[in-house]
Amino acid sequence: MWKLKIAEGGPWLKSGNSHVGRETWEFDQNLGTSEEREAVEAAQSEFQKNRFRTRHTSDILARMQLAKANNFSIDLQKEKDANPINIDTATVSDILKKALGYFSAIQAHDGHWPGDFPGPLFTTATMIIVLYVTESLSITLSSEHHREIIRYLYNRQNMDGGWGLHAEGESSMLSTALNYTALRLLGESLDDGPDMSMHKARKWIHDHGGATMIPILGKVWLSVLGVFEWSGVNPIPPELFLLPSLVPIQPGRLWSHFRMAFIPMSYLYGKKFVGPITNLVASLREDLHIHPYKKIDWKEARKLCAKEDAYNPHTWLQECLSDCLYNFGEPFLTRWPISYMRKRALQQIAEFLKYEDENSQYICIGAAQKALSMLCCWIENPNSDAFKRHLARVADFLWVGEDGMKVRVCAGQLWDVAFAVQAILACSIAGEFGSTLKKAHGFIKSSQIMDNPSGDFSRKYRHISKGGWAFQVADQGWQVSDCTAEALKALLLLSKCSSDGEDYQMETCCYFDAVNVLLSLQNPNGGYGTWELARTYPWMEIFNMTEIYADIIVEHQYVECTSSVIQALALFREKYPEHRKDEIDQCIRNATEFIEKLQNDDGSWFGSWGICFTYGTWFAIEGLSSVGQCYDDSTCIRKACKFLLSKQLTNGGWGESHLSSRTKAYTNLDGEKSHIVNTAWAMLGLMKAGQIQRDPAPLHKAARLIMSMQLSDGDFPQEEMIGSFLKNGPLCYMAYRNIFPIWALGEYQKLVLQNYQTF
Repeated sequence: MWKLKIAEGGPWLKSGNSHVGRETWEFDQNLGTSEEREAVEAAQSEFQKNRFRTRHTSDILARMQLAKANNFSIDLQKEKDANPINIDTATVSDILKKALGYFSAIQAHDGHWPGDFPGPLFTTATMIIVLYVTESLSITLSSEHHREIIRYLYNRQNMDGGWGLHAEGESSMLSTALNYTALRLLGESLDDGPDMSMHKARKWIHDHGGATMIPILGKVWLSVLGVFEWSGVNPIPPELFLLPSLVPIQPGRLWSHFRMAFIPMSYLYGKKFVGPITNLVASLREDLHIHPYKKIDWKEARKLCAKEDAYNPHTWLQECLSDCLYNFGEPFLTRWPISYMRKRALQQIAEFLKYEDENSQYICIGAAQKALSMLCCWIENPNSDAFKRHLARVADFLWVGEDGMKVRVCAGQLWDVAFAVQAILACSIAGEFGSTLKKAHGFIKSSQIMDNPSGDFSRKYRHISKGGWAFQVADQGWQVSDCTAEALKALLLLSKCSSDGEDYQMETCCYFDAVNVLLSLQNPNGGYGTWELARTYPWMEIFNMTEIYADIIVEHQYVECTSSVIQALALFREKYPEHRKDEIDQCIRNATEFIEKLQNDDGSWFGSWGICFTYGTWFAIEGLSSVGQCYDDSTCIRKACKFLLSKQLTNGGWGESHLSSRTKAYTNLDGEKSHIVNTAWAMLGLMKAGQIQRDPAPLHKAARLIMSMQLSDGDFPQEEMIGSFLKNGPLCYMAYRNIFPIWALGEYQKLVLQNYQTF
């Protein structure tokens, strides 16, 4: 049985805060009672049986262990109360007490809420490829790991034999070719898998043109493994790294997540690195392609991309540029004496990646970047301590659920805690859960980043981080604007909870450092991006080479990040009205104007990090309301309320599909299905805008729906993906199903039921 370990270190690991927030899994054959093991097996079997109908797990394995540690019993049957819901003060209080009891029970001892973070379905495969190429597969992953990863990959296979870009997606060449490859590297043969899964996967690949149709990210990984040729990859010249920082295409000016993938990819391309050609690799050359390997036209292959993957197809300008680089640039740059530039570029990139590894404690900014950087580290020196530190951090990305073991794109420890605190404080019974808040407060405090990146960090294209918060753990070190803002909000709200202020104290300098980070991240247009300031121009997106994602080159500004900062600074201004007063006032004014200008004609805002228009509109209303705007004096808020009300379903809820992000047009879930988190966001937005004073009926219907969805143990059902990134990358935030219903019902109880008794 697998054991979830919290805040534990190990060999080759360093931490600045005793590994607070770290989540790892360890197999213990003696763990658990016979009943617990049977429950785990039943959950695994149930997921496998219903995997095409219920696409997401409920994180039962982790939540069982967390609840047990907190002396709480989880109902694995997850039954709903069939009795009619009466909306009155007593009923809402009972629902909230039950929900908060459950949610407190699954809090870890260090104060955060552990959970899966499902997203792209190809990250597990890329990690397997790196471990195979570096001959670290059996060293890093035990036979139990192998078994669970294999089970996960089969569980995520679609009925047609392929794998989607994400759990709810139609099959794509990128995920299918990489996951098929990963299964083969893990020891599966063509005849293995339930219901001829491997045979069906290979058939899907062949039916869709073979692996030459894979997008560029897949081309790079297959080239590294030796089942694709570098001559079939459009040029990724490392020499770009030598350009002055004033040049728009200098990699240091690109969006951080793309930059930290593009730079190691250019290193691999510059090296033309290929792992050992084993018998298995030679066999995969035959498996993945529809033509004999030696007869493939690699020059033509570099332009190919399956239509299932081509969300953001190459432009004619990209094609022209790639042709020029391929036919003229690459031959010129690899010819002596010009080839000296490549050698110098590769050396500088290796130094840059080493700096990033050290400053992120080898966690890196995400799983995709981690795999690439780890491979580059091994190429530089297979026996280095740095590579050993990289291997030690692989465990940070592994997660075990009912579906098996996967590599998470990252984790969101801090993000969830900051929202959870605000949700609990919204409830009138928050005082009954003081120990939960105390632990959460401790987690947020210990998760603040206490230093800037080492050395002259601006020359390494890093922003100040001291005083900020990362999306996940402090050791990772990458400050994020909205994470910093939401953490600051949570701390400021907690500071109001104690009459003597002792329970939730925070050093004043820590508040001030957080504000320094927030003020430093505002762009000239008033908006906020995620990790950094925008460093290049929006038109640079025409060079997006990924094919599967949009808006990936530039650090864009978002309504969500901007709103979070406005709310945090408005709260901070209440507590410290004289600190950097003029700068904060100007920052809030500019940010408010940015949000107002971003509103769509129908009254909505596009949410880039959640699904989608509901999410963005809730954030916008919160931000505008925090600076004193209201329904009566704000056209923006009136239009926003009209938009939200127009999308309410007949059952009282809201249900927005991830296709809204992809198509940039509001799209309901299939069958006009509601989503509990969308419903909570819409309720929060409407309540903040004063809907109760105008017509409370929509709120009563929504509240009744949320309460009717509560399960017998206080949990709420896990539904469709509710997070998003890069337009085409849905994510699943596991804690959202608990946080936002609690938050919405807490606000509902205070705002609505204080004036009305029964509905």
